[in-house]
Amino acid sequence: MKTVHAEYGPFLRGRNAAWAVLVMLVTLLLAPLLLAPVLTAALASPASAAQKLLVLGDSLTAGYNLPPGDAYPAQLEAALKARGVNMPVINAGVSGDTTAAGLARLDWALAEKPTHVVVALGANDMLRGLPPEQARQNLDAIITQIKQAGVKVMLAGMLAAPNLGADYGKRFNSIYPDLAAKHGIPLYPFFLDGVVSDARLNLGDGLHPNRDGVAVMVERTLPQILRFLEN
Repeated sequence: MKTVHAEYGPFLRGRNAAWAVLVMLVTLLLAPLLLAPVLTAALASPASAAQKLLVLGDSLTAGYNLPPGDAYPAQLEAALKARGVNMPVINAGVSGDTTAAGLARLDWALAEKPTHVVVALGANDMLRGLPPEQARQNLDAIITQIKQAGVKVMLAGMLAAPNLGADYGKRFNSIYPDLAAKHGIPLYPFFLDGVVSDARLNLGDGLHPNRDGVAVMVERTLPQILRFLEN
């Protein structure tokens, strides 16, 4: 057997070398094809990780008379993170904004490149007694523009104060469910649910939530927000 090995050794070494060269050539030729899915996934992952939620609103989201960390977007971001959802929440709330003002600055807000937007406007239209039809038209335009930008949108509703009368309340309160149905988007019916008229959860003006009030808003909206982000 030693003689055979000695006799055929040069041939075997030559054949092994030839195979090695062949394997190397095949590997080099197939490498781009084999690596393509891996590279595609690697390039796609930063985009999926770059999701951002923007809250377009008024003083209720801006955090009127509150430290920045106590505002709704900041508390919402912390609540999401506690549930394993690491998504930045951009505060695009401006105190005093009506639906018209929100529409006017929408391009600026979308420049933040959000992937999801919660629209929480209309409270100031109602408090000023502006025509509900005007608020409806503005919110319709806001939702349409967000969708045209390829961004997912959710609507946070508002209810009219009883002192504005039954007719005004009927016209105003129907805005949000009507638009949600029209555009096929999720709706949280009343942004201040559980907070309005509770002195313990509001600032001295009785209109704006304090830190604890915002925490209630986050707690109550969170299930809907999570479903919105998952879908």
